[in-house]
Parts: sequence; C-alpha cells; structure tokens
Amino acid sequence: MNLPEGMLDALAADHPYPRAFVTVSGAHLYGFPSQDSDVDLRGVHLLPLEEIVGLETGEETVTLMWDHAGVEADVVTHDLAKFCALLLRRNGYVLEQVLSPLVVATSPLHAELVALTPGLLTSNHAHHYLGFARSQWSLFEKTGELKPLLYTFRVLLTGIHLMREAQVQADLTRLTGYGPSYLPELVEAKRAAEHGPLPPDAPSPEILQADVAALTSRLEEERERSALPEQPSARRALHELVVRARLG
Repeated sequence: MNLPEGMLDALAADHPYPRAFVTVSGAHLYGFPSQDSDVDLRGVHLLPLEEIVGLETGEETVTLMWDHAGVEADVVTHDLAKFCALLLRRNGYVLEQVLSPLVVATSPLHAELVALTPGLLTSNHAHHYLGFARSQWSLFEKTGELKPLLYTFRVLLTGIHLMREAQVQADLTRLTGYGPSYLPELVEAKRAAEHGPLPPDAPSPEILQADVAALTSRLEEERERSALPEQPSARRALHELVVRARLG
C-alpha cells in the first residue's frame, strides 16, 4: 500500500522511539477501505535500555493521531516486550499486525517475529474472534450501519480460516468462499461509503442474523476439531528474542 505523500515522514518526526516494524491495519487490511477510510498504522517500537532499567521508564504504548492532507491517520505502537506478551495471549489483533502484508517499515527483528508466529497460533484464538464478532454484531443491531456488519463477517471468517488452515488471513475478500454469496456486494457498498447503511438490495435482518449465527456455530465447531494446540509453543523463543533485542 502506498501511503499519502509525507505521512511516513510525519510518523518518523513525531514518534519518540525507533520502530521494529509498522504495518497497515483496519479497513485497508480487511479488504474494504472506502475513499475516506482512516489509515490505521500499527507496530512495535524499541525502548532504550535506560528507559527500562531506570526509575524513569519509557512509554510502553505510543499513540499518535493527526490529519494528513485531509486523511485521518492514527498510529499505535507497543514496546517489543509488551507486544510479545500480547502475542502470547490469544490476541488476534497483534497476529494480524505482525503478519500484515501492507508493510510500511520493517527490520530483521520484524522478520524474526514473523518466523515465530506459527508457534504462537492456538485453538484458543477462536475466543478472540468470537468475542469480537459478538461486539460488532451488537453494534450493527444498534446502528444498522454496514461497517460493523462487515466486521462481524470478517472476524468470523478469519477465525474459521485460522482454525482450519493454521493461517492468519484478515482480508475478507480472500475469505468469501467460507461465507454467504452476498458478501462481495456488501464489500463494494462499504467501499463506496465508510459509514453508510445497508444497500437497498441487502438481505433481510432475519437472513443476516441466521447467517451470522451459522458462522458463529461453525467457528465454535472448527475450534473443537482444530489441530492447533491450546497453548503457544514458541514462548521460550519469544522470550529469547526480547532478551537479545534488549541487550543489543
């Protein structure tokens, strides 16, 4: 993905720490950005040793938000140790961030993290996607907006694919084979309007609810028969990576 001109320079100027990687998340990663979608940047930064071992500690999480030539941008990075702790907590967000194909900045440390991710995938990651789907479906019921509905389908299908194939795929357009036939039309409608309502020819609320319920049940079933382990196997390797990075 090509960022708007000068956006990466603004990030480099305002971020206080060196970064191991920065990738694009949000609608651009999920396959349904609209023209006015925010640019969501996520990544890992490295605190200097003196801000870890001393009395005055550095920021474990850095958040920056700004308007860049009419495009809203936000950046969230975690210090390496915090990010790795999140990787060990069945957190699908951070897996998607480290594996995002939309790479803005990278490093050998990023490559090491990517190489370790197969040992971080667990059947318990299904709980993350089930919980996210529940919250997004609830938001859709309150607002009637297309965006939370697509997020609901996206996380359910990402979870199903992960349980079946042991691969993280966050792009809904690459997962439509698992879902109902009308998903491509909903994706096109979302690309036309960031916060638009359902298109007039969208399925009825009853059909949508039934399809979401069916995919929820399927994700639960896939979790039960998944070959993925319940706990990550790369915990020690991740610990050693953090120690090596800390010691330079």
